[in-house]
Amino acid sequence: MSNFFTYVSGNYEQILSLLGQHLYLTVFSVLMAIVIGVPLGILISKSKKLSKPIIGITNVIQAVPSLALLGFLIPFIGIGSTPAIVMVILYSLLPIVKNTYTGLTNIDSDILEAAKGIGLTSSQTMKKVQLPLAFPVIMAGVRISAVTAVGLMTIAAFIGAGGLGYLVFSGISTVDNNMILAGAIPACILALLIDFVVGKLEGKLSYTNKVGSTNTVKKTRRFMNKKVWVPATAVVLVLAVGMTFVYPMVNAKETITIGSKNFSEQMVLGHMLADLIEEKTDIEVERKLNLGGTQVAFSAVNKGDIDLYVEYTGTGLVNILKQEAMTDPDKVYDIVTKEFAEKYHLSTLKPLGFNNTYTLAVRPETAEQYGLKTISDLAEVSNELKIGATIEFTNREDGLPGLLNAYNMDFAGNEAVDGGLRYTALESKETDVIDAFLTDGLLEAFGLTVLEDDKNFFPPYYAIPIVREDTLEEYPELEEVINLLAGKLTDAKMRELNYKVDSLKESPEKVAEEFLINEGLMK
Repeated sequence: MSNFFTYVSGNYEQILSLLGQHLYLTVFSVLMAIVIGVPLGILISKSKKLSKPIIGITNVIQAVPSLALLGFLIPFIGIGSTPAIVMVILYSLLPIVKNTYTGLTNIDSDILEAAKGIGLTSSQTMKKVQLPLAFPVIMAGVRISAVTAVGLMTIAAFIGAGGLGYLVFSGISTVDNNMILAGAIPACILALLIDFVVGKLEGKLSYTNKVGSTNTVKKTRRFMNKKVWVPATAVVLVLAVGMTFVYPMVNAKETITIGSKNFSEQMVLGHMLADLIEEKTDIEVERKLNLGGTQVAFSAVNKGDIDLYVEYTGTGLVNILKQEAMTDPDKVYDIVTKEFAEKYHLSTLKPLGFNNTYTLAVRPETAEQYGLKTISDLAEVSNELKIGATIEFTNREDGLPGLLNAYNMDFAGNEAVDGGLRYTALESKETDVIDAFLTDGLLEAFGLTVLEDDKNFFPPYYAIPIVREDTLEEYPELEEVINLLAGKLTDAKMRELNYKVDSLKESPEKVAEEFLINEGLMK
């Protein structure tokens, strides 16, 4: 526990910053869900024909896995806070719409008849009678949505929106429980705090139906009066417009955005490029690091949500361009360079120097028990072992599907997990084999045996910065600056940097900065 407090005390500024982002994204999303959901609930309470399809649609949305919904939104909206906010709004609608509908349709009919008898119009009855009486039920739906939104918003880090999920995802990638707790505990506290605040608001404004509750009824009616809720709604809508249009205009100065995939090496490289650009130019850099896998990062640069990130030649050839794997690194680089420029208007700069190819790794005792030195050795006993590959590796043609064909392997099981969790699963003997990158620091940290790819199945995966052509046209100095890193990173150097992050628990920012200083590229 002392290690956790040490981590928090050393990183409290980052934690507070991410907590602020998380709070803002959550509150904004829930407010927008209220603005959309309550009117929808009122509408379907008046039109029975609309109630079933609208509630049905919100039920279907609720049933869609959050990551699947994000994956669907990325091609249309991109990455960052916008798809995260849209996702949370969509998930928050069901309890708000349903509770609004339930609250309004379960009011005693005698009360509604009495309102009609004293001459109230339909809109007056809604405003002065139905909404005040339904308010506790509506607020219960808001309360559920608000608490759920805190947890959902942790997934925002998956697409570069920030928030406490950044610490959780980073901790999982590096097998750092302190980092996971530093993200999870504030998220839990935030959920409890929001639940408490909304509960207090509900208690003060709700109609209690008790003798002597006249003041409460007056408060509720006053809250429901159009002089209050119409301006409040207008403020929320103005905020939404500001987020959508004004914020990008304010940030349209000389700023570029650097992204990265969701593992330590990528985050180190992302910080390295950002530090170098800020050191050598007047360009400001926004860092959207720790995104998802290849498809998320590549979609982001292709769509213009980020300006550059580091890709790998083999990944570009097989996973993005869908071409056959080949072993000649120069030929792979030339094809990727040509095709990326023609198809996607992306420039590939000079290779950074290291080849982060895939490999398979096992526990030392497993290697000794079965006499494993090569993947061919593994193929002979694969039906007795379980592989715990990453989700991306499991679905790539240059990953598990192609590997099984090339080596004629058939594992006893495949327990697909992502990030550093596959190392944990291997250590706890839930799996026997994992995929890894040759420069992974966790290979050394866990003391694993790396198997030789004796059939040369895996293509070369040399790290290359890829940059949007329009970004280079606007900032031509970027090419020269980024190419200062060309050839500077050998396999051994990159493995050492990854080891510092994964095993020694140094931050990617610090590791990147120290490397640049040691190489004389930064003061």
